[in-house]
Amino acid sequence: MAEPPGTRTSGTEQNEGGESTLTVLVALGANAAIGVLKLIAGLLTGSAAMLAEAGHSVADTATEGLLLTALRRSARAADRRHPFGYGKERFFWALIAAVSIFVSGAVFAIYEGLHTILDGEAEQTAVLVAYIVLAISFVLEGISWTQAVRQLRREAAADDLSPLEWLRRTDDPTVKTVFFEDSAALIGLLLAFGGVGLHQLTGSAIWDGVASLLIGLLLTGVAYILGRTNKGLLIGRQADARTVYAIRDALAARPEVDAVVDVLTMMLGTDQILLCARLDFDDALGAAVLERTCVAIDADLRERFPDLAEVFLEPVPRTDPTMRERVLSRYGSQTELGRPTP
Repeated sequence: MAEPPGTRTSGTEQNEGGESTLTVLVALGANAAIGVLKLIAGLLTGSAAMLAEAGHSVADTATEGLLLTALRRSARAADRRHPFGYGKERFFWALIAAVSIFVSGAVFAIYEGLHTILDGEAEQTAVLVAYIVLAISFVLEGISWTQAVRQLRREAAADDLSPLEWLRRTDDPTVKTVFFEDSAALIGLLLAFGGVGLHQLTGSAIWDGVASLLIGLLLTGVAYILGRTNKGLLIGRQADARTVYAIRDALAARPEVDAVVDVLTMMLGTDQILLCARLDFDDALGAAVLERTCVAIDADLRERFPDLAEVFLEPVPRTDPTMRERVLSRYGSQTELGRPTP
């Protein structure tokens, strides 16, 4: 069985960071090329679905640019003004990317769809151009999607999770964003193909408008999912439950610790965990021994869990009623003190 998240080596994390950059760059190149082709096809054919897909690609290209900004700025070291580092910048720029998908892609596609449906008939020209561009776009988007899926599966396997479960739990918004937007792009291309084809078969532009409208709704759903994910990370999500349990068990196994009263974690960035542990130490320990023990526990935890960016250890009595009430109010009345349920 794979080790809990947070126990991987820094070298592995650096490799993942490099692969995230590669995934974003592949998507950026594909979307930029596809956007130009779709725009030309949309102008030549007058297809609302093709124009909506052009807007979709523009939104995706802007998203990749924002994700590259997120990767670069979040890697900066901690300083005086930001003592916990800049890791959450990745979450912020990924949130802005989700907003970009909605504003640049979804709103434009919905507008084009409604305009075409309400405006009535529209002449369709150069249909073959639309089909060729859609086919080329599908191939290029498929290449980008394959790279995203390859990284997703590799990281899911490293965390001993299914790909779907990894998407739900991950603290790396870059891979998740690329995967969702590429998946939406492939679905959008199929919708555009259907809209153009039905317009050609029936002579009614309504089908073109319906396809554009569906593309807009698809992008709205993707933007909502990504926005909700990054909102949770920005607010301050705890570390993976298995990591929290592993840290708790490591603390409880220390001979100097009588009880683990509370374990608080928060993601400071991708693969960056803030830990605050409240411990009831052996009363026989003197002040000097307690200080050295805290230093030793800190070093041991950082060695076993390289994702720990900051560690705070607070000695507390397990019988303190105020502390007990705090823990139970957070984790529920059925939770055993010292065994918080993440």
